[in-house]
Amino acid sequence: MQYIDFTSGEGPEGLVIKTRSIPTVKAGEILIKVAAFGVNRADTLQRQGKYPPPPGESDILGLEVSGEVVQVGDNVTQWHTGDRVCALVAGGGYAEYVTVNAAHVIPIPQNVSLVDAAGLTEVYLTAWQALFAIGGLKASDKALIHAGASGVGLAALQLCRYKGVETATTASSTEKLNLCTEMGASLTINYRDEDFAAVLKEQWRGGVNFILDFIGGDYLNRNLKVLAQDGKVVYLAMLGGRYADQLDMALLLAKRATIEGSTLRNRTDEYKASLIADFIQKGLPGFASGALQVNVDTVLNVDAVAEAHRLLESNQTKGKVIVRWG
Repeated sequence: MQYIDFTSGEGPEGLVIKTRSIPTVKAGEILIKVAAFGVNRADTLQRQGKYPPPPGESDILGLEVSGEVVQVGDNVTQWHTGDRVCALVAGGGYAEYVTVNAAHVIPIPQNVSLVDAAGLTEVYLTAWQALFAIGGLKASDKALIHAGASGVGLAALQLCRYKGVETATTASSTEKLNLCTEMGASLTINYRDEDFAAVLKEQWRGGVNFILDFIGGDYLNRNLKVLAQDGKVVYLAMLGGRYADQLDMALLLAKRATIEGSTLRNRTDEYKASLIADFIQKGLPGFASGALQVNVDTVLNVDAVAEAHRLLESNQTKGKVIVRWG
């Protein structure tokens, strides 16, 4: 099979197509012929040498794929050859074939194309985990979603709307904020022109119950300023730098706030299986009804995979960058 190789520490130009053997299917796994794969921040960080795969996982890039089941391992009864699926993988997605734990696979809704489905799994599961498994959000709550025009941000906005949670969001342009409004945000803030904390304190005096943040850095204390009592801040990334500003302990204590960091890639197989099962039952029906959609920014052929990484690293995308085989 063909796959995308890379040289650790190099730029996107180091991504090249090579050949290796198709992986062997073990008990409890399925083999997927990959139609397309989503490009994620974790992929660019791994290429840069900053985010190695968990021990024992494939050294090939790629955390999510869509395609067709071509082989089923022993003890697998829920999937059959020919099924259209998308899947969460801990590595190996940038390849023509990938083996996947059968419990980490999602059926593709009929109204979602095979290519678009490559951008469903990672963003929606990450958002679902943060909002509901960790955040415990419920209808009538209010949430602040930073980087609202990112893949996870757009998924989070839609899921909040789907579950009756009112949202505010931040982004860097009118175009991005307009898209966020379409996806469910009721309050939008251009962080280049406005201080989100000042706007929220004026517009939503009661604060927000939950904040999803990818930035870190000097956002930490401003997040606490707009957090309602007993609220929670979940961090998924650190685009604003590895180290946050001096934590205002008085705010933290007064708000009885919870600050939690989360990743999905290094969770246990059992955790991922439980999360996926919960999403399939309670979230996936939103695609069939039209309440949820995959936001796709760009689809590229595999020979332009370097451009896919450049696009993501430009911070100009609105939704998913997807690469397709063939």
